[in-house]
Amino acid sequence: MILIIDDDPAVRTSLSLLFGCNGFETHSVATPDEALNVVRKIKPLLIILDLNFSLNISGEEGLDLLSKIRIFQPKVPVVLITAWGSIQLAVEGMKRGAVNFITKPWNNFQLLDIVRTSIELAESEQTSVVDHREALAKVEAFDAIVGKSPKLVAILNSVMRVAPTNAPVLITGESGTGKEMIAQAIHDLSKRRGEPFIKVNLGGLTQSLFESEMFGHRKGAFTDAYTDRKGRFELADKGTIFLDEIGDLDPISQVKLLRVLQDRTFEPLGESRSKTVDIRVVCATNRDIPQLIKAGLFREDLYYRINLITLHMPPLRERVEDIPLLADAFLAGISEREQRVGMTLSTDAKEWLKSHYYPGNIRQLKNLIERVALLSSDTVLNSTHFRAMAEPEAPSSSGVLDVMSLDKAEKEVILKALQTYPNNLTKVAKVLGISRGALYRRLDKFNIPYESKS
Repeated sequence: MILIIDDDPAVRTSLSLLFGCNGFETHSVATPDEALNVVRKIKPLLIILDLNFSLNISGEEGLDLLSKIRIFQPKVPVVLITAWGSIQLAVEGMKRGAVNFITKPWNNFQLLDIVRTSIELAESEQTSVVDHREALAKVEAFDAIVGKSPKLVAILNSVMRVAPTNAPVLITGESGTGKEMIAQAIHDLSKRRGEPFIKVNLGGLTQSLFESEMFGHRKGAFTDAYTDRKGRFELADKGTIFLDEIGDLDPISQVKLLRVLQDRTFEPLGESRSKTVDIRVVCATNRDIPQLIKAGLFREDLYYRINLITLHMPPLRERVEDIPLLADAFLAGISEREQRVGMTLSTDAKEWLKSHYYPGNIRQLKNLIERVALLSSDTVLNSTHFRAMAEPEAPSSSGVLDVMSLDKAEKEVILKALQTYPNNLTKVAKVLGISRGALYRRLDKFNIPYESKS
């Protein structure tokens, strides 16, 4: 049963008809006292709560009722109804335990989506937790995710519970921790898995490009608009849109994004008619958004719109036991790609890797494995190989770094590559990840003699 709490009889009737036509039993009440009488006796599936009653428009009466409801029914999801002018009240309600909010006038499709998602999430909390990685290994969507540490297993369990719902998810964590892989797994385990998964790096979008990139444009909408172009939201219709680095989005673009997430409608540049999309939103950031909110750099209402569920990816230093597994997986991939069968890591190499410092997390570990594997002709890689190629360690307790200069480190890497692939500057440039022209400039810079047959 869905409990509707609103003093307006037209609202109660409209919501009762909407939910009734979509298979939900409803019960509606007009006052806080009536609402408390119901929740004392019955546990609803969900509660729709208006924040304002009678002539009181401060919202305090609704917030007070919400706090009392949480005492009697702490597990029942509560969705608030508010007007655009009082969204700050809805944000305060989220802090007090509401799961979501809708604005008046509401969109029926959006409201039903929020209601179904909130109920599914509440039910998913009852799902049993798998406490070991072997059981999760049977899930195909996790095939690319390597590791068995408790923190990773907890994340994967959360993904299993959340993915089948339509809940917006915010994935936090340092750079290189695997946030995009988790977003992909959420999509692959969702009801939308056969539909598009569209990735957008918001950190790379300027304010001037945001609308065209996200909403699309019509031919002639601006100087360089030679053809019609679909935006990322339209491309993601029926599927999932992954908004990476959302913490870097400028304030003006945040307002435009909030409107789309609120109403699921947008207008392409040069188009007068609105388009509606059915999407699931997954966001990621390495920024501390609550701190950005305090600094006035991120909208609090947008934050609560995107983080109905928050998943925090632990840094590699908090899942050290996964480092050998990750290293083996990366080396196997290189061995297959480069057709160098039998490449392995020695025991002391794995111990050294576990003790190393990785500010770039999994991405840095992968780069280190690849660099050492490509520059070594040996089949078994030991700790000596890695010590010679590793980046500088973290500062010591004395605060002094015992490292070589960047130029010296670069020169040594180039010399090592030249020893591994003599007279083959094309291969040397490839393993170093630079062009032949860039390699020639460095050889001249360091006065390194060279000869190349390719």
